[in-house]
Amino acid sequence: MTTRFRTRAFLICFIPFALLLASSFWMIQRFVQSTVRDGLHTSLRQSQVAIANIHAKADLQNSRFLKVAGENSALKAGIELLLTRPGNVAARSTVEDQLRELGERMGFDFMLVSAPDGTPLAGVVRPTRAPGESRGQLIPLDLSQLDRNQKGFLLLLGRTFQVASVPVDENDENIGVLSVGEYFDFSDLTTQVVLVRNGRVINSNLPGDSADELERALANCKEPTECDLKLNGTNWISLPMETYSGGFMLLSFENVDEATAPIQSRLHKLFITLAIVCVLVAFFCSMGSSSSIVEPLAAVVSHLRNAVRTGRLTELEGQPSSILEIQQLAEIYNRAAISVRAAGENLEAAYLEFVGSLANALDARDQYTAGHSSRVSQLSCAAAAAMNLGPDEIELIRIGALLHDVGKIGIADGVLQKPGRLTDEEFAIVKQHPVIGRRILEGVQGFAPYLAAVELHHENWNGTGYPKGQSGEETPLEARIIHVSDAYDAMTTDRAYRPGMSHEKAISILIENAGIEFDPGIVGVFVNLPREVLTKHAAAARVSDELKLAAAAVAG
Repeated sequence: MTTRFRTRAFLICFIPFALLLASSFWMIQRFVQSTVRDGLHTSLRQSQVAIANIHAKADLQNSRFLKVAGENSALKAGIELLLTRPGNVAARSTVEDQLRELGERMGFDFMLVSAPDGTPLAGVVRPTRAPGESRGQLIPLDLSQLDRNQKGFLLLLGRTFQVASVPVDENDENIGVLSVGEYFDFSDLTTQVVLVRNGRVINSNLPGDSADELERALANCKEPTECDLKLNGTNWISLPMETYSGGFMLLSFENVDEATAPIQSRLHKLFITLAIVCVLVAFFCSMGSSSSIVEPLAAVVSHLRNAVRTGRLTELEGQPSSILEIQQLAEIYNRAAISVRAAGENLEAAYLEFVGSLANALDARDQYTAGHSSRVSQLSCAAAAAMNLGPDEIELIRIGALLHDVGKIGIADGVLQKPGRLTDEEFAIVKQHPVIGRRILEGVQGFAPYLAAVELHHENWNGTGYPKGQSGEETPLEARIIHVSDAYDAMTTDRAYRPGMSHEKAISILIENAGIEFDPGIVGVFVNLPREVLTKHAAAARVSDELKLAAAAVAG
């Protein structure tokens, strides 16, 4: 029970601490993740600003190139020719040659001349090339493959071009539009980006993620603003970088889990170390707390169990605990123990007085047996002490001897006080007194330990006694001791039908019947008791008898 109680007390102390520790670690981890996420957001915004500045510079440089190209007189003449003769193949070839020359010189991958209304007139494009191959030559462009997007992004020949446009004016009159572009190569970007058009993914440099997966993830980002999303179970942050005509938008992406992995790893190691330390501290603190609670309570429980077993409620010794409530409990328990002990002592005193009164009441019925129970009790205690029995056993024998003839209360005075010898029928009635005595005492709480002494003190060693005919050590020790003391006192005191025997005669009869009526071991101890111990009781009995006879004579 103590182990279970200690375990429960330990768990009550430890589990809340462990839960608090776990929740604290979780909150710290969430806080760190939130802080890292905020840092990534800030970093993305700063990267976006930096990229926007770079693009602004690039746009400024491109605009300068475009202005130079737009001022080319030969190109203007070719545009005017195409505007007047749109279907002229020679005119278009001339313009294409001029565009090719400008494109090669300026490094563009796409050049297009359009009418003021946006209708494509002539253009050149660098054909698709495999990775690692050298740049190809610009070739005439199939105008049927074009849409009218003149800036931002253009999808052509399975490639993505980033396009810029500039008007071509002649004498302050717009004669057309010049559009130039470069391959938008995602593999060359250090930043992870996704190009979308009206919600559809056009291209990206995110590793291992298909366009369909990206579109499903981006579907949760309703507004073109900063957005948190998941790709294949990984946390990402998306931030719009630039918006272009035609529904194009360039999004930058950052892998949150990858960015936080080093910090998470360090936090994990740190948390494991802290958790081990904290759990050990919590374990030992909980053990100490549970011990400080359980041990004093276990001491109280142990004392109560001993009280149930022994009938004695003892006090707690020392300071059981430093906990105020347990100190108060121990103090109340000790007060209760003192009160119970005092009540027990008072009850025992009353009980002993009752036993003495009962024995005196029994002896008062017959003037010849007055003091018999007391003398048998004293002789039995002397023999028990000589046999080195313990105090508890001697006390059992003392009370049992005082009560051994209590059953004679149920025997009629005509039989009990008959002056002559008893007949067989009368003796059979007298032989019932041990059973009558047991019936009287077994109905009274507290007399159970003495029932054997009362009922069996006339059992003989050879099995010829009464009421059960037990032999040898079947009969309890206290009954066998009382049997010898009872016989000695009966032989050495006067009776109505005979005078008392001498000490020597009584001793010789005991020795003669040792192993027959009496336990030979007890007889051996009894006859070796100091003479003054035995004769003192015999003398006291004779004095008592003489006083009774004198009183009877006076009364007569």
